[in-house]
Amino acid sequence: MCLMYHDTEQAAAASSTREPILPPREEWERLAIKPGSITWERSADARVFAAAGTALLLQVAHPTVGAGVSDFSTFREDPWGRLFRTLDFTTVLVFGGPERAAEMGARIRGFHKVIKGKKADGTPYHALEPEAYAWVHATLGEGIMAAHARFGRPFTLAEAKEFWGEWRALGRFLGIRWRDLPEDYADYRGWVDEIVNERLERTAAVAEVHDALTSTPPPPSPKINERFWGVATKPMLRFAGLSTSGLMPKPLRERLDLELTRSQELELRALGRLARAMTPVMPKFLLNTAPGYMKMRRKQIERGDVASPEANPHVAPLLRARS
Repeated sequence: MCLMYHDTEQAAAASSTREPILPPREEWERLAIKPGSITWERSADARVFAAAGTALLLQVAHPTVGAGVSDFSTFREDPWGRLFRTLDFTTVLVFGGPERAAEMGARIRGFHKVIKGKKADGTPYHALEPEAYAWVHATLGEGIMAAHARFGRPFTLAEAKEFWGEWRALGRFLGIRWRDLPEDYADYRGWVDEIVNERLERTAAVAEVHDALTSTPPPPSPKINERFWGVATKPMLRFAGLSTSGLMPKPLRERLDLELTRSQELELRALGRLARAMTPVMPKFLLNTAPGYMKMRRKQIERGDVASPEANPHVAPLLRARS
């Protein structure tokens, strides 16, 4: 199922009979996530954050995505900003309603038009290669399901099918065509296995990102004492290392040299049992963090920090030249 890159913008313009890159306005309401749906209820559970590192490593292990992150990402010099902008994007896409999801999706796609270059082997890459672009979106859904399986409310098969249908529809806001992601959930599982087994590898970005995920980040505020911050974040970093590797398919862990020891596996299982047992007593704001997060980040979201030149200095000259 290898989807070779072609200029999707030009291809769409060449034939009006082909699927449009971005969905027309009359489709927005149908594509948007509805309150009470499985995606609405599960995607902002606080325990989903345990899969953030796994999703990111699944992304950068794809040679195209890894090359783009190594060349253009700000995760090294601005880890907190990069994290919050990712959360801004996913939260608005799911909980922002049809118009805001459509605006965010179009902005994200426009941002990726300028991300291109050459991989380590000298072959060209472009962030809008259909497989790579769709894979990034799929990994976010994979992370949600994997986190709930280990730490939260595991999906039944029926719930997984429902969730995948909704997550696939959200991809249309990003300009991911229907044909670029499998419709049937069983086919989707086969597609994921194919990507994991045949496409993913230990790119340079895998080591860079894993190191960033398991190293003490700078304090989010200069008012925080660095020594205190280093001590306080040790448990968080240990959990990040365990969950990032532990939620990954075992064959891929071995290929990426991210194996867990037997004692680490047992520790992760114990943490999983504890986290799942907390479900009945978890407060609503932790079962769905989206309302509180959108209130906290209201100014940045309204300002449009996601995919903006100001917040992405490595891409800024390319974005400005294009406009």
